[in-house]
Amino acid sequence: MRRRQKCTSASRFVRPAASARLAGAPSQAHDGLRGTPPREPVTGRGAGRGTAMTHTELQPGGFESESHPWKIRLVKHPKRFESSHFVAAKKAAHAILRAMDDKDLPYGPRPVDPGAGPNGSEHWEMHHGGSLWVRGRDRWLMYRARVGIEWSMQFCADPEKVDRLRQEAAELVDAFPLTLPALAELGYERAEELLRTPIEDADGVEAWTDSLFNSCVPLSRANHQGILPRVPGEHHYPWPVKGADFVRFDDFQLWVTLPDGTHGAVTPVDRRGSGDGHVRLAFVPEGSEAAATIAEAQNRGLMAVLPANSPVAMEAFARQIAPGRHTASGPLSAAAARHGGPTSG
Repeated sequence: MRRRQKCTSASRFVRPAASARLAGAPSQAHDGLRGTPPREPVTGRGAGRGTAMTHTELQPGGFESESHPWKIRLVKHPKRFESSHFVAAKKAAHAILRAMDDKDLPYGPRPVDPGAGPNGSEHWEMHHGGSLWVRGRDRWLMYRARVGIEWSMQFCADPEKVDRLRQEAAELVDAFPLTLPALAELGYERAEELLRTPIEDADGVEAWTDSLFNSCVPLSRANHQGILPRVPGEHHYPWPVKGADFVRFDDFQLWVTLPDGTHGAVTPVDRRGSGDGHVRLAFVPEGSEAAATIAEAQNRGLMAVLPANSPVAMEAFARQIAPGRHTASGPLSAAAARHGGPTSG
């Protein structure tokens, strides 16, 4: 039996004032849960964005306060070099990608250098995201590890915990017996040693971090490091949301502009063709006026939902509805109906 998401409680939750603001139609008719605008929650989204944070010197007996704030010092990034492990892993990964059919590529079409034309060289960026490459009966496959170790995270990685990732990878590779011979044929002869050698120290962590079994998730530069309003990259946006970019219908706009000028992500509340044009907020940045609303919705087990006639919903469904419509609810356009799903709810 298909369970449909319930929007009733969410509609009660989203205060009319905040809902109207998100919809771009100011209203003072209702006060909602509180009569004050939503405030920015502390969500921790700033972590891992590439700025280095160092301790300032504290004077004996001193303390932190509004008069003596802590500071973030911007320092030069330590010169990053490509280890021999990473060089070998990238070489193997590129050989694998060249051998793959386009339809089997894990994350979208082959990126090419701008202006290079259709025959330009591929321009993959290798993401340290837990790439587990295996050889199936007639093609290469890439799985994702339980945890990927970003390059800088190796310096806080516990060898014992990283070794558990090695053991899990080895078990997966053992289930695909063609993998190690195929990798050796490509020149990646260190694969078996990496999979069989226990990780006990920082050298072992480095070798695993830069190995084919962690460092070679192939992404375009945009999908790797991009920032909205262009393409959201995996480095900067939560994977449960960003991952939808690789499975969503092409004519659904996952990433939208909110009325306050910030950018977030929305999802439909029902199946394609249902006729329901409401959208659920799935992600907003911490600086957005909607941040407090979505945080409280999550805390209360509810959904933060925007109406079908809001600019956000209209943007999300713009390529699925006929021109001139003033609501995202209703039947799919003829072109959208041909792509999949019934024409209406």
